[in-house]
Amino acid sequence: MLNNQAFAENRDAGAFAQAIVDTVREPLLVLDDDLRVLAASRSFYVTFRVTPTDTQGRLLYALGDGQWDIPKLRLLLEKIVPEHGVMEDYEVEHEFPGIGKRTMLLNARKVFYEGNSHTTLLLGIEDVTKRRALEREREELSREKDALLREKDILLEELQHRVANSLQIIAAIILMKSRSVESEETRLHLQDAHNRVLSVAAVQQHLYVSGIAGPIEMAPYLSKLCESLTTSMISNNRPIALSVSSEGGSATSREAVSIGLIVTELVLNALKHAFPTDRIDHRITVAYDVAGTNWKLSIADNGIGKRTDAFAQAKAGLGTSIVKALAQQLDARVEVLSGPQGTTVSVTHATFATMPQAARKGADVTQPSNHGHA
Repeated sequence: MLNNQAFAENRDAGAFAQAIVDTVREPLLVLDDDLRVLAASRSFYVTFRVTPTDTQGRLLYALGDGQWDIPKLRLLLEKIVPEHGVMEDYEVEHEFPGIGKRTMLLNARKVFYEGNSHTTLLLGIEDVTKRRALEREREELSREKDALLREKDILLEELQHRVANSLQIIAAIILMKSRSVESEETRLHLQDAHNRVLSVAAVQQHLYVSGIAGPIEMAPYLSKLCESLTTSMISNNRPIALSVSSEGGSATSREAVSIGLIVTELVLNALKHAFPTDRIDHRITVAYDVAGTNWKLSIADNGIGKRTDAFAQAKAGLGTSIVKALAQQLDARVEVLSGPQGTTVSVTHATFATMPQAARKGADVTQPSNHGHA
């Protein structure tokens, strides 16, 4: 009677254990000390296309005509697990007949029973074949993307060189033409065009040096730009100092192009009109102040201020029109403060009512009217 009861209890326990194993979504094997299959989950049969008859009670390595006789699996079950009692995420790749190559993560754990010298080994098998394929695909796409970015950088560099060379050629042609014309007025116009082409070339060159693909740090960008303008536009016999004052901030390449062109236009304008005398303390200062998303660009000189001679025309000149058009692109306003101490032209992009102290300087001004700087 007791033997029958014990048999029934073992049978019920086995059925209960099998039910638990079957609830596991990943393939799972329950092995005895000799690595014979005591139980297998339903997902194991489905994944590896085997039947319970061909699986239960058989040695693991003999399953499916030896398809589980895998060197890495032997290392796991015969050495690593006995020594450590557990093994997690041991990756194995193997070619199975009928289902092809599979990449698996093996998780093994010994189970000890109190009062019983026998142990049971639980072997969980996670099929990560699709995941690894997706990872390889992502890696390949990443490599292709990197290759395309490198190719884009090479093409962009080539384009930059071609643009720079073209601008230099255009500037040289204009300068050559200005020297051959007889009309003084035409010569002045050609020289003005020559300077503007050089200013565009300077902006283009320093954008390239700063890295056109990402945000442009404005302090070094404006400093290098003004160094270039000093070299190309201010001769040694003109004692004019051009300096930059900026505490940082960055802009997109498109914004930096417009800001750079505004700076070169206003610096050229000051060089042309602000300093008719030979004083030795002539100064032009380019300031760039930032407060969050708001910024203010100021170009100030200590020249003669608003003039009343032939340069002070009522109609806005080309320089003023260019600056106003560029400022409009930047969603900014242009303001001018001019007096005996010189002229300050400010370009402000602001969404706040009260400007910070650094950016408020020169804000109470009038709209540009050519006052000699155009």
